[in-house]
Amino acid sequence: MPDHGRSIEFGTFVTPSALDPERTVALALASEAAGLEYVTFQDHPYQPRFLDTWTLMSWVGARTSRIRISANVHNLLLRPPAVLARAAASLDLLTGGRAVLALGAGGFPQAAEAMGAPARTQAESGDALAEAITVIRELLDTDATGGVFLDQAHHPIRGAKRGPTPVQRPIPIWLGVLKPKGLRLVGRAADGWLPSLARLEHGTASLDAAHAVIDDAARAAGREPRDIRRLLNVGPDLARPDSLADLATRHGVDTFIVTGDDEALIAELGSRIVPETRALVAERRAAVG
Repeated sequence: MPDHGRSIEFGTFVTPSALDPERTVALALASEAAGLEYVTFQDHPYQPRFLDTWTLMSWVGARTSRIRISANVHNLLLRPPAVLARAAASLDLLTGGRAVLALGAGGFPQAAEAMGAPARTQAESGDALAEAITVIRELLDTDATGGVFLDQAHHPIRGAKRGPTPVQRPIPIWLGVLKPKGLRLVGRAADGWLPSLARLEHGTASLDAAHAVIDDAARAAGREPRDIRRLLNVGPDLARPDSLADLATRHGVDTFIVTGDDEALIAELGSRIVPETRALVAERRAAVG
């Protein structure tokens, strides 16, 4: 996978625990204090031990001033895209342009269905994800006139009003997908790909193969592959400058989201791991011209 030369960015993957909400928020504040670019939160509305992710993101947005905020990732089975569009634009306005929309097709379907979500096959969930992107893009396109009408199987829209107008135009949409169909959707319509390394069947080989699918789909859609952010959720064991630099320069990753819920690790990311990783990446890029 080619290194597209994008700037290397970092964030955290925070468990939205309702058992200790003060610590959950403290991890987000520590991420900003460390100088990281992103704080992201799991989104599992069917999990009673978790805070609601949108409520948490709004609270964190009010408590921070710089860091960008995202789910990792939203479960579309329980997050209607028209409502997501309004919520994302609202958060973007309230935070001065710091919202990101990270979407998944819908994991844990039985738990979601227990809360009233529709039952969908895997293929239907993939189709619904593509429809959701169209809904969000259309509702937030306030340069267009008239209401939004979309004749779609899973997310039909029948004359909805556009807006509000977000600060970012457009708000970035990342997809947490693994199947070829979803990867092609990333290349065709999304702004970033957000997988977890632990869920890639063959590790970096799967990563390289997925990037190739995304790149081919991007080119077929008339897009530049380098314009699509390549994120990766990584565990604390990989939060080392040499490992991260390898993933950046050999496997095309430009944004690392670190798991672990560890304030000491977050502080070390800011003080040592991030600057050393960026320096190592710059050195390797310079060596190959």
